[in-house]
Amino acid sequence: MATASDSSASDPAPAAAAPAPEGDAALPPGAGGPEIAFFDVETSVPQRAGQGYALLEFGAILVCPRRLVEVASYATLVRPADPVSAVSAASVRCNGITRDAVSGAPPFRDVADAVYDLLNGRVWAGHNIVRFDSARIREAFAEIGRPPPEPKGLIDTLPLLTQRFGRRAGDMKMASLANYFGLGKQRHRSLDDVRMNLEVLKYCATVLFLEASLPEVLTVENLVERAITRSRANGAASPEVPKPEANSSPDSSKRQRTVCPAEGALPEGGNQGTSDPSTSRESVELVSHIEEMKLDSTTQMDVSSSSYSAFLEPDDISTEYIKISVAPLHQFGRRSSIQHKDSPLQLCSAGLKVQFGVSTKFLDNAGRPKLNIVVDIPENLSKVLEFCDDLARRSSQESGSTSEWRPLVKKYGYVNRPTVRLNIPTIVRGDSAIYSTDICQKEPSGNIQKLVFSNVDATELDSLFVRGSQVDAYFSLEIYDYHQNAGIRLVAKRLVVHSK
Repeated sequence: MATASDSSASDPAPAAAAPAPEGDAALPPGAGGPEIAFFDVETSVPQRAGQGYALLEFGAILVCPRRLVEVASYATLVRPADPVSAVSAASVRCNGITRDAVSGAPPFRDVADAVYDLLNGRVWAGHNIVRFDSARIREAFAEIGRPPPEPKGLIDTLPLLTQRFGRRAGDMKMASLANYFGLGKQRHRSLDDVRMNLEVLKYCATVLFLEASLPEVLTVENLVERAITRSRANGAASPEVPKPEANSSPDSSKRQRTVCPAEGALPEGGNQGTSDPSTSRESVELVSHIEEMKLDSTTQMDVSSSSYSAFLEPDDISTEYIKISVAPLHQFGRRSSIQHKDSPLQLCSAGLKVQFGVSTKFLDNAGRPKLNIVVDIPENLSKVLEFCDDLARRSSQESGSTSEWRPLVKKYGYVNRPTVRLNIPTIVRGDSAIYSTDICQKEPSGNIQKLVFSNVDATELDSLFVRGSQVDAYFSLEIYDYHQNAGIRLVAKRLVVHSK
């Protein structure tokens, strides 16, 4: 795409003679087909006020929307009415299309039928096509006195990716996106740019799919660091991971749970080894070991109260020491975390009243419920969380994120009592799932026992967290930004329910 603002984005490409139409046939399939027409135009660069754009090249690829594969392609140089005045030195610097190249090309009138059949009645797609390419096509048809093709729909990947992907690639121009994903320089030639547009779109979609499917992995700020730190500290040994216990009653549909002392050992189980993530930094290997790292990060912690000594009470927090730490996260962009005195901020608070029990309203991409409870919080905890929320929100905006920020603390009831949502993450391996939160029960005597569940059961869990019951919560604060929603998620590491 050639505009004045893009003129320095690429070195000039070699001059080319007018090519024959590309693709499976001399002409593209008939108009109005089901394919998506990704297209791009190259134009002259106006040198004075009032001078318009001259169309120099048109290129398009028809893409099957179901499989995103190329069905046909077409490209042609276009001779403007006056090549000498239209093709300036600035224009050549922008796209490498010289006067000699377009002097032997057909005028737009001769290729208008092919362009019309490609575009009319199809979904149009391209980068910045709404403001630039579509307007140039309409102007070209108007100049020869013909009605322009009309789209069945429009997909402009510039605003689409800016909205969905955020400004991770800076100004989100095609050259910036290609550089971000390591796809090389943008040539500013129509067919090359269209193919690059498709590749960028696939890369962005893959990242967004991973973030939507595994948000607790790709947005939990210290997961990989914890896994790598433990693997280095423990050598090559793989952690012992408990297997879910089988139901003791085969004909019983209700899942069962057993109780073991909080200071006792975890239930016996097979050694489910996990690859050492420190052996490779490759993103593909990172994704392949996601489940292992999730298990590693949640089962290494001992359930004794001493294991939670790093969790701070609200009155132990000095807001002047709270800061947002930003670091790159492999190829997936930036990683933000909330720190207190240069350590990840983790909080604990006792006697929180359950306002709403376990909800199954929200589902993940696999159709499993996202488990969480809503609790009332005291004023001192509310002040700390609101401070963190405001700090993280400003950091997100300064980074260029366009996502809608979701407030962490919400007021409830006629007295405006502050409430928060505590998330209870689960780990899925094959057909089974376990809670990654330590769920315990505190007897009236003060004795604390850990509850061991054979499987995830939202109904059974809801019977513990009934409205009005009290719970001691140990949780981390994790910043997320995906699907155009951003905020702080409170992830419960340990929940101690008070028995009545």
